[in-house]
Amino acid sequence: MTHVEDELTSQPECWARAASEAPRCVKVLPAPGERVAMVGCGTSYFMARAAAALREGAGQGETDAFAASEFPHGRRYDRVVALTRSGTTTEVLDLLGRLKGDTPTTAITADPDTPVEAAADALAVLDFADERSVVQTRFATTALTLFRAHLGLHPDTAVTDARTALAEPLPEGIVECGQFTFLGRGWTVGLANEAGLKMREAALAWTEAYPAMEYRHGPISVSTAGTATWMLGDAPDGLAEQVRGTGALWIAGALDPLAELVRVHRLAVAVAASRGLDPDTPRHLTRSVILEP
Repeated sequence: MTHVEDELTSQPECWARAASEAPRCVKVLPAPGERVAMVGCGTSYFMARAAAALREGAGQGETDAFAASEFPHGRRYDRVVALTRSGTTTEVLDLLGRLKGDTPTTAITADPDTPVEAAADALAVLDFADERSVVQTRFATTALTLFRAHLGLHPDTAVTDARTALAEPLPEGIVECGQFTFLGRGWTVGLANEAGLKMREAALAWTEAYPAMEYRHGPISVSTAGTATWMLGDAPDGLAEQVRGTGALWIAGALDPLAELVRVHRLAVAVAASRGLDPDTPRHLTRSVILEP
């Protein structure tokens, strides 16, 4: 078993623990009414997008999300929350250092014994979800689960659905597809982007991701026999029929959207295996991007 497989299968237990520990993090996570920015890089950026949409949609306050390198320093926020599994990513540390003493910051990390401990004002530590893999799975989904629980939006069915996602067979014929498109709505747009990233990282697959209503505005032109379109969350009316009409394989998101992402994790490993790739050694990637000064 690869590190990725071992880690992705532990997600139900990690989510249950994160949800139980959310009350302990209430003082370091955003309070209702605060104007907040969520930041990260790569996978953490896509999780930040999902978390921001959830928080603002829940009426907790205006919440933006940015890649750490694209943070708009001309805007004022009550708190900035950074997601960083390693605690060593250059862009995140640079941003936290620049905000020090001006804007309160919280880092959600798997490793507090790293430079992020000094860079951030407060930490939420998920060391039980740390990973050996370059390709993130359980830390990302556990961090988002912590945030969902903090907002009161972690459903009791999420952990059960994650176990279902690990136990059920993948959709018939999907591993053989040559192109994959992932769609979301609201907070699941971030999940769709993360699903596409996982397939690119682990399996070198041709993937795209869009808000579901945007799929008709051009991207559907790539749909044909031998491609797959996967919906994370509820689909817009008529879209499934339209995609099936192209000859493409349509995958409906029947589980909790975060559990659907677990199914995509499994797909990434399966496609990698079918192509003779090792998902533990993704091409051109390292566990953390650390840039020279």
